[in-house]
Amino acid sequence: MRIFLLIPLLLLMMTPNFAQGPPDLILSRTRAWTGSTVAPWAEALAISGNRIVAVGTDDAILKLRGVKTQVLELPGCLVIPGFIDNHTHFLSGGLQLQSIDLRDAKTEKEFAERIHQKARSLTPGRWITDGNWDHESWPGAKLPTKALIDPFTANTPVLVNRLDGHMALANSLALRMTGITKSTPDPAGGAIVRDQKTGEPTGILEDAAMELVSRHIPEPSARENDEALQSALREAARNGVTSVQDITPWESFEVFRRAHQLNRLTVRIYARTPLSEWKKQADWVRNHGQGDNWLKMGGFKAFMDGSLGSTTAYFFEAYNDSPNTYGLLAEDALPESKIKERMLAADKAGLQLSVHAIGDRANYLLLNLYEEVARTNGPRDRRFRIEHAQHMRPDDIVRFAKLGVIPSMQPYHCIDDGRWAEKRIGPQRIQTTYAFRSLLDSGARLSFGSDWPVAPLQPLLGIYAAVTRRTLDGKNPQGWVCRQKISVEEALRCYTLHNAYAAFEEKLKGSLDIGKLADVVVLDRDLFAIPPEEIQSAKVLYTLVSGRIVYRADR
Repeated sequence: MRIFLLIPLLLLMMTPNFAQGPPDLILSRTRAWTGSTVAPWAEALAISGNRIVAVGTDDAILKLRGVKTQVLELPGCLVIPGFIDNHTHFLSGGLQLQSIDLRDAKTEKEFAERIHQKARSLTPGRWITDGNWDHESWPGAKLPTKALIDPFTANTPVLVNRLDGHMALANSLALRMTGITKSTPDPAGGAIVRDQKTGEPTGILEDAAMELVSRHIPEPSARENDEALQSALREAARNGVTSVQDITPWESFEVFRRAHQLNRLTVRIYARTPLSEWKKQADWVRNHGQGDNWLKMGGFKAFMDGSLGSTTAYFFEAYNDSPNTYGLLAEDALPESKIKERMLAADKAGLQLSVHAIGDRANYLLLNLYEEVARTNGPRDRRFRIEHAQHMRPDDIVRFAKLGVIPSMQPYHCIDDGRWAEKRIGPQRIQTTYAFRSLLDSGARLSFGSDWPVAPLQPLLGIYAAVTRRTLDGKNPQGWVCRQKISVEEALRCYTLHNAYAAFEEKLKGSLDIGKLADVVVLDRDLFAIPPEEIQSAKVLYTLVSGRIVYRADR
C-alpha cells in the first residue's frame, strides 16, 4: 500500500512544481479518502498555494516539509475532498438565517406563537417572510390558515413559506394589500386554496399563486444582501461545503459578483439563472465569459412541476389522500411548447439545462424533452440534469444512464418526506421513490446536495440519509424503502466527484488528486469505521478552500 501510494508522489517530484520550494501545508498522521480510482486511500497530503501537490504515506509526504511548512497532525480523523452541494438557494439561505425559523415548530400553536413573537419585535408594516414550516410535523398534519395568525398580525403583513418552497401562508393583511379575494382566479401553474363553504381564501397559496403576494414584498437592500451572503458563507464553511451549484436569480448573481470583486467569497459558486431569461445569460457569457474558479455561470434552471408535500408534484395517477388531483405542471411548462422552445434555444447556445421534476409524470415528460433536444440539436457533451428526480416509474429510471441525464438529488428529503409519503402516493409508488440504489445500478451518475434552505446545508446529514434512510420520526430504524440504500463511499462520491462532473469540473475538484484545487474537509471521525447511524453526529473540524483554512472548530 505504501509503495503504491508513493508512485504519484515520485512522478510529481520530477515536475517543476517542486523547484518552487516546500509545500505551505501538510495534513498528516490521518486517514484520507481521496476519491481517486487509482489510489483511494492515503495517510497525508501536501498543499502549495491553492493546489494539492502530493498525496501519499506519512513518511513520504513529511520528507517534503520545509522550515515554513505548517503541519496539521490529525490522528483519528478522516480527510476528504471538500463537499460540493448540487442544489442551493444560497442567498435565500443567508436571508433565512436572519429571519424567522418555523422548521422545527411541532404544533400549530407553536407555529403561531413564533410568528406572534416575531411580529412584536417589528415595526408596523414590516413583513414577516421565509419560515420553512412543515405542517406534516404537527398532530393531525392540518394546513395552517390565516385565522391562526390574524389576531396578532393586524399591522404586520405575513408570507411564510412551507419548507419545500411550493406553498406559503399569507395573513389577511397581506391578502388585502395585494388584492387577493374570493373572486381572484387561480394563476396558471398555481392555486389559491379556498374555504370549501365560503370560497374565501384560507391564506394558503400554492406554487405560482405565491407570486401574487411575493412580488409586492420590498426587496432587501444591498447591505442586507451582503450581510446575508456572509452569513451563508459562514454556514457553508461550518458544514464543510466548499462549492455550491446554485439556483441564482439575477439579483443574487450581482450580490455574488460584488463579493467576488472584494475577494470575500469562501465558497465556489456555479450559478444557474432562470431558463425564462436564457438569452440574458447567453449574452453575458458571450460578452464576459463563463467566469472563473470562484464564480461561474452554470446554465439554466426551470420547473416542470411542484412538490409532493404541497400535492403539486405531477403524477400519472391521482394522489391517494387527494384523489381529485394529479398535481400541477409548473408555469414554466405551460404550454409544453414554450419550455421546449426555450430548452432548444438555450441548448443551442451551448449552455447546460437543469430542470426541476418531482412527480413521475413530470420526470417522464422531461426525459422526453431532453431526448428531443439532443436529437434536434445534434450530439455534444451536455450533461442534462433533473433537479430532485424524486418519484419515477421503473421504466424511466434506466433512461437516465441511456440519455446521459444526471439525477441531481437531495437525500435529506428522503428521510423527511418518508414520514408521510406513503399516504400521498401509496405503497407501490414509493418503491421507486428516492431511488438512489436503482439509479446507481443502472449506470446513472447520481449527484447529491441539500436544496438549502429547504433542507439543512449539512452534507453529513445527507450522507446519513442516503446510507440509512431512517426517517426523522424514528419509525423506520432499518430504513424506509431500505433496498434503495447506498454505501458510505458511494454517498461521498455523490457529494464530491459526481457533483464536480455535474458542473463540468471533474478535472478541477471533487477528489484529492495532485494538481486539483486544495478544497479539503477534515472530519472528527472515520465515517467508514463507525455504525451508519452515528454519521449524523460527525463534526467538521477544518474546512479548507484554495488551501486556506476558512473554518476551524473548537475540539
